[in-house]
Amino acid sequence: MAAQRSAPSAAPDLPTLGGRRSSYRERVADALRAALIAGELRPGEVYSAPTLAARFGVSATPVREAMLDLAKEGLVDTVPNKGFRVTEVSEKQLDEYTHIRSLIEIPTVVRLATTADPVSLEALRPAAREIVTAAAAGDLIAYVEADIRFHLGLLALAGNSHLVEVVGDLRKRSRLYGLDALVRAGRLEASAREHLELLDALADRDERAVHAVMTRHLGHVRGLWAAP
Repeated sequence: MAAQRSAPSAAPDLPTLGGRRSSYRERVADALRAALIAGELRPGEVYSAPTLAARFGVSATPVREAMLDLAKEGLVDTVPNKGFRVTEVSEKQLDEYTHIRSLIEIPTVVRLATTADPVSLEALRPAAREIVTAAAAGDLIAYVEADIRFHLGLLALAGNSHLVEVVGDLRKRSRLYGLDALVRAGRLEASAREHLELLDALADRDERAVHAVMTRHLGHVRGLWAAP
């Protein structure tokens, strides 16, 4: 199955990440970040705001504003009179990002097995199901958006907003170019179900199982999900 190219068409349909209310500009930026992470926007290529607007089914002004936000984050560079170029990320940088994430996310989530409120954990299950649904549909942008919402929401249960901010920034800089190949091979849905497996392990207060799922899951970032 070929990956579908999803595109937000109106403000109410755009995602809201991390449980916050976002402006339309922020929601366009979220969708563009997801496209960048999933490889819908490729490094080194120059994209104009009107071209992206047509591709995503929105007007050019919020796209231009959103891309300027991404430029401030170092995710794209402005190209005078042409548009925006997606910045290159080296394999070494991706390895470093993943290493830092593993140092932060694995122990933090394992601790949640004994500290998190069961109701708060269960509130993340709809996002986990969205990830599975998006994977089954081959909708990579929706997959990345729901994945970010799930993981940052999970980390937020630790009560450390700075930790969530650091991991959120590392996730923005990640590249998951292998997702498209997994969709074509029919393997992404199985990987997506790890989010439900993780919630089940947390609900069971099984620290060993949580550690195993998180270690395997983050391993995909430079494994299953990485290869172009």
